Amino acid sequence: MEEDWKCIYRSNKHYEVEIYHGVLEGNGIESVVINKQDSAYLFGEVELYVKAEDVLEANRILNETTL
Repeated sequence: MEEDWKCIYRSNKHYEVEIYHGVLEGNGIESVVINKQDSAYLFGEVELYVKAEDVLEANRILNETTL
């Protein structure tokens, strides 16, 4: 991933990352989901990245969001 993107959330539950991805996109923050889970055994994590300049706002939004 390019240097201007930062991982702000990771989980082994893909659905959680997708929910947060949708919340950020709904608030106008571009985000990208990177799935690093093994497809057969489902170990590993899914990560959520945002641009470096959006990290503070994205973290604020995620902290205010309940799953």
